[in-house]
Amino acid sequence: MLSNAVRLFRRGRWTAALCLVLAHVFLSVMTAPASATELTAKAARIAGDEARTRIVIDFDVKPDFTVHYLTSPNRIVVDIAGTVNFAFPPEQLEARGIYDRIRFGAMSAGRTRFVLTSKLPAGLEVAEARKNDEGEGWRLVLDGTIVTPDQYATMKKQGNWGNTESNVPVVPLAPQQAPSPDSVFTVAVDAGHGGIDTGAVTAGKNPVYEKNITLDFATALARELNTRPGIKAFLTRDTDVFLSLGERVQIARSRGANLFISLHADTLREKSTRGATVYTISDRASDKLADELAKRENTSDEVAGVEVKKEPSEVNDILIDLTRRETQAFSISLANSIVHSFEGEIGLINNPHRSAGFRVLTAPDVPSVLLELGFLSNAEDVKQLQKPDFRDKLVTLIADAVKRYREKLGG
Repeated sequence: MLSNAVRLFRRGRWTAALCLVLAHVFLSVMTAPASATELTAKAARIAGDEARTRIVIDFDVKPDFTVHYLTSPNRIVVDIAGTVNFAFPPEQLEARGIYDRIRFGAMSAGRTRFVLTSKLPAGLEVAEARKNDEGEGWRLVLDGTIVTPDQYATMKKQGNWGNTESNVPVVPLAPQQAPSPDSVFTVAVDAGHGGIDTGAVTAGKNPVYEKNITLDFATALARELNTRPGIKAFLTRDTDVFLSLGERVQIARSRGANLFISLHADTLREKSTRGATVYTISDRASDKLADELAKRENTSDEVAGVEVKKEPSEVNDILIDLTRRETQAFSISLANSIVHSFEGEIGLINNPHRSAGFRVLTAPDVPSVLLELGFLSNAEDVKQLQKPDFRDKLVTLIADAVKRYREKLGG
């Protein structure tokens, strides 16, 4: 049984007005059209200069797509209606010409996204699916060119356009469910990044992607937690798809989570730094390293071509204050339990419990931590993170920490 204090904490004292504020902040997520198709992108090519650049992607069937534009930075976003199997190596779409970064990948079941980032405002003169003259198949042709700021503003204002009417709707998530019965302690395990947002990537011919490492560890952790009596764990994502930071938070809340654990494996400029770190939220970073990591993690939505709308400062202040007063003590307790579990068993960086303003940790009523499993900038950590025996040891230690945390609360 959870203690009376925890029950009060879980029930909260939300006013109707505050609930509306939180709903405004968190309740929006992109979903795929029901009639999703499967496509194969067989090959891709890019050519051009700093004034004009063409991208051609070969598909097995006709791709339905929409295009829209975002600012800060300038991005052309092309959404494909369907699940795309990428059968070409990523280097075929390495950024060049007017583009300084190109990302592509799954956004959700039945929707795939290409994000073309440019230093200067750029637009598409041509964006069309053309049937191949000889043989089967189609090709998506995207002719980009530099435009004036006024032209770019006009294109952005026009919104979505393309060759499909199946534009992806925006729908709210289900309202928060009641917490699980006292006999069941629910843990949301969040695999950082995913889909178009690869996260950190190692250099070399056989790159290691953070999004794959985190999903591997998250799957193992959820499986281990579900073997523990009285604990139920679920994944925020169980495939290689993109989830916005707000969506991750809302998934945890909507399923009545008692804890939220987000797994990551970032990179640092100091390649010698290695080991695990546990982060909790705070309005002021505990140190420069925590601040830099939080800023990088908080750009996840931007990387995926999701427009991040700034809330009024008073809303942000309310959220931070709520998190500090209602959940910070619980989050810190969980972080300390994880650090204690790792000591002498898993390598830790100096000062392994740190804090910063991670957006993924803003659930107002769910204690949350972000766990850096290691760093992909360190060769030894990279090797270790790919070993099943290390993964199994680490997730067992985390599960032990969660068990102790729950017992400390009287569960």
